[in-house]
Amino acid sequence: MNFSSIQTPSDKIAQELYQLVAQLYPICRSITGNGVRNTLKIISEYIPLSVHEVPTETQVFDWKVPKEWNIKDAYIKNSQGKKIVDFANSNLHVLNYSIPVHQKLSLPELKAHLFTLVDYPDWIPYRTSYYKETWGFCMSHNQYLELNDQEYEVFIDSSLEPGHLSYGEYYIPGDSTDEVLISCHTCHPSLCNDNLSGIAIATFIAKYLNQTTPRYSYRFLWIPGTIGSITWLALNEAKVNNIKHGLVLTCLGDSGNFTYKKSRRGDTEIDKIAAYVLRNSKQDYKIIDFFPYGYDERQYCSPGFNLAVGCLMRSPHGSFPEYHTSADDLNFVQPQYLAESFFQCRSILDILNNNHIYYNTNPKCEPQLGRRGLYQADNGAQDSRLNQMAILWVLNLSDGQHTLLDIAQRSGISFDVIKYAADTLLAHELLTSKKN
Repeated sequence: MNFSSIQTPSDKIAQELYQLVAQLYPICRSITGNGVRNTLKIISEYIPLSVHEVPTETQVFDWKVPKEWNIKDAYIKNSQGKKIVDFANSNLHVLNYSIPVHQKLSLPELKAHLFTLVDYPDWIPYRTSYYKETWGFCMSHNQYLELNDQEYEVFIDSSLEPGHLSYGEYYIPGDSTDEVLISCHTCHPSLCNDNLSGIAIATFIAKYLNQTTPRYSYRFLWIPGTIGSITWLALNEAKVNNIKHGLVLTCLGDSGNFTYKKSRRGDTEIDKIAAYVLRNSKQDYKIIDFFPYGYDERQYCSPGFNLAVGCLMRSPHGSFPEYHTSADDLNFVQPQYLAESFFQCRSILDILNNNHIYYNTNPKCEPQLGRRGLYQADNGAQDSRLNQMAILWVLNLSDGQHTLLDIAQRSGISFDVIKYAADTLLAHELLTSKKN
């Protein structure tokens, strides 16, 4: 059964995707800790997820798995005992990975630990300190301007201790042991577009793909950014050679045009399919070349692996002002955009699943189509779905050198029409998947 044959009403998937984003939004995630585990637990309600725990100090190439970070509470109080910053109101208020602290400070001392956005004075920035032990608070710049010269109490009830890095994995066996990798990052707190949109779409792609028998096997990863992919690659080198295609999913819930970042190789099958799908989507789009910054595609495409993994986005990271701020919230992402992204991703994977190479079993001149009921005479075709030119193009280019996508692009006929023609020719034994 083809992936695209599963009926997925747009309104239904839009609401389901958005509901999952909303459910995950309040959780304070980081590269380790209970926030990640709680997120994976919720995802496991949709698909049978395997959760892996990698101990602190595990050597993963040039890195080590860091200490585990968890947080319960944090605030800043003024001299009257009033909370002017409260972690309970937004988990972005705390510098992610802050060490515990409880002390009183003067205003100049406090300002050395504060982060704001001057250009967007109502928004709270998202900041981290994963590999340098320090502490800090993030607040709106308007809040910052209201601070006056008095004593402040700062409190962060956190822990940074030996523990584990957690990630989720889901494997769907296909007809082939060759794999498609779908990866998203789980390390951001309450940020909807840059984090939760990718998580939600990966989850529902896995859920719906599991209802099919795919051509390839699929490996889904929900991992903390950078250190997660490095850890997975280090611990699973024996499996890496099976990965033939892949997508990193991120920033897929905003209203921006679609963007596809090509793999390091730049001319892989997944690159060509993604470009084809976006070009035929009747929406504006961008195809950008690989560069060694961004999301986990830069780890999968590092020279020692050089996997065929691209990145599917709408607005790329850093290209929208809401990026890494409190404005990347449940109003910034919308159900219809999540649904559009889901269907674009599904289209890419469906073409990948069906992009076969065939051989014409009658390569010396055209076969007689009329006696097989495949010739469109003046009185009409026996099968209205058959396109005569698609039949002829498939026959002519099925020489073991061209995929169905190659034929669709060269002929200017849609992939679905080319695929139907190929299926019909297969049924009449005019094509084979093996050389005669």
